[in-house]
This record gives sequence, C-alpha cells and structure tokens, in this order.
Amino acid sequence: MMAISTTRFPARRLIWGLLPLACLALLMAFAIGAAVGETAIPLATIFKTIGNRLFGLDYPLDPIDAGIIWNYRLSRAAVAACVGAALAVSGVILQTLLRNALADPYLLGISAGASTGAVAVAILGIGGGMVSLSLGAFAGAALAFILIALLAGRAGSGPAQIILAGIAGSQLFNALTSLIVTKSANADQARGIMFWMLGNLSGVRWADFQLALPATVAGLLACLWHARALDGFSFGRDSAASLGIPVRRVQLILIGMAAFMTAVMVSLVGSIGFVGLVVPHAARMIVGTRHLLLLPTSALTGALFLIMSDVISRILFEGQVLPIGVVTALIGAPAFALILIRYRKPQ
Repeated sequence: MMAISTTRFPARRLIWGLLPLACLALLMAFAIGAAVGETAIPLATIFKTIGNRLFGLDYPLDPIDAGIIWNYRLSRAAVAACVGAALAVSGVILQTLLRNALADPYLLGISAGASTGAVAVAILGIGGGMVSLSLGAFAGAALAFILIALLAGRAGSGPAQIILAGIAGSQLFNALTSLIVTKSANADQARGIMFWMLGNLSGVRWADFQLALPATVAGLLACLWHARALDGFSFGRDSAASLGIPVRRVQLILIGMAAFMTAVMVSLVGSIGFVGLVVPHAARMIVGTRHLLLLPTSALTGALFLIMSDVISRILFEGQVLPIGVVTALIGAPAFALILIRYRKPQ
C-alpha cells in the first residue's frame, strides 16, 4: 500500500495554466544545457545554430562552436530530456500499480539485466564485435524482465509477488555482472563498466535521440490513454475491478510499457537512479494524484531534472565529467528525505 499520501493542491485551471510555464522552463533548460560546459557559449550563438540547422538560415558562425552546440550539447540535452521523462512516467506507473511508494523503474530487474548484457558484450565479447553495448544492454534488460514476469506470474502476479520477483531477479543479475567483471575484466574495462552503470550521457548523439523519443512518446501516450484506469488502481486492484477495469490486461500493458521505456533508456545511457523514485512524488505534491495531470507533469519534471543534473555533472569538477547517476543521487536522496518528512503520517 502506498506509504505516502498526497493532497491535491492547485485547481485544474491553474494546472493547465502552469503547463506552458513548465514547457518554457524546459526550453530554457535546453538552452542552459547547450550554453554551459568547459567552454561557455552565448545564448545568441545557440539560437543562431538552431536557426541554421532547422530553418535553413545563414548566420555566420564559428564551425567549432556550431559543432559543439548541435552535435554534442543539444543532442545530449535532448536525450537527457527523454530519459528523464520516461523514467519519471515509469515510476508513476509502478508506484500506482504496485501501491508502493518505494517502487521505481529498476524494481523489475531491468537495470541489473542491462548491466549483465552490457558486460557480456564489452568483457566477454559476445557477438564477436557485431553487437553494440547498447544492444547487449537492451537484450539483457528484456531477458531480465521476461524471467521476472514469468516468476511473478507463477507466484500469482500480485503487487507483492512482482516486487519479490523483481528483488530476486535483480540480485541474480547483479551477481552475474559481478562474477563477469571479477573474473574477466581488466582495470580499464572495470572502470568503464562502472562509469556506464552509474549513468553516462557522454557518448549520446542524435541517433540515440531517434530511439529515445519514440519510446518516450509512445509510453506517455499509452499511459495517458489508461489514466482513468490508473486512478482506479490507486485504490487497489479490487476497487479497480469493481469499476469495470480489466485489471490483468491493463496491468500487463502498463507494466510492459514501463519496462519497455526503462529498457530503452538504460540501454542508451546506463542506470540513472532516483529519477523514477523522487520525481513522481514531487509531481504529486504539485498536482495531486489524478493521472491525467500527474503523468505529463512527471514527464516534464523528470526531463527538466535530468537536463539540469547533466549540466551539474559537467561543471561540478573542472576538467572532469561525473557520472550523472552520482548527481541525481546526491540531489535525489535529500529530496526524497524531505518528501518523507513532509508527508509523514501522524502517529
């Protein structure tokens, strides 16, 4: 059962009035993500670069600055936005369906399976060089989810069974990853895998965005389509069934969609913690528990949070880029503690 209760705060009209401001904040985050780095670039140069690329304008620009903005920083911010939105939406789905305030996208063992797939490709050489790290991670994530889904199904497919199956699967795949790294990896390989496992946006480009965006949009639209069903699940499976909701079918669709979004994002950037755990709770503090409002708010908040976390990861230490998962944990852990204090139940 959800351990954290929420209260609807603003009226619906106010919420829809704030959405344009949220979109504007997201655009400003893109601009900051493109401007801030080891070399600061003026906002005017960023807008001119976008105009040249998207609208065929002909502003005179330094080709190095234009290349950094378009090929590196903007693509990185775009992928970060998709990852943040997808993980946040997945967190909302799992926290609602499982009625557990601590549920996050990695509860299904997807992160652990992706790590095993990645190390199998990078260290064991599975695929003979024809399989990329991202593809190996996606295959590992998919395998982990299938195994955990089968285990949960055999155990009864209730919230408790899903959680326990996810814990068991995560421990299994984490053990396999540790075994492979310990037995077969050299120091450089171990460091590279550790950096990837903590979340890494350094290598993403527009090709990755072309994978991340459709997965994010499809997942968000599917969840919005079932928003009323999710409202029913907030009161438990029995209550949802009494409202005429096909419980098993909706549960399968939404958990499968959450798993798909998470698997795609983890395969692209590695495991980034706390986004799918903290952002849904923060969004509930703003808009309440109605999923028609909660889902887009969580998506926008998650995108904004991850873009800004990526900026911090690039500037926190001069000449060094931190794994973004370190930054999200440093921000997310205190934020979650504040949320727990804010919504603690009276004894």
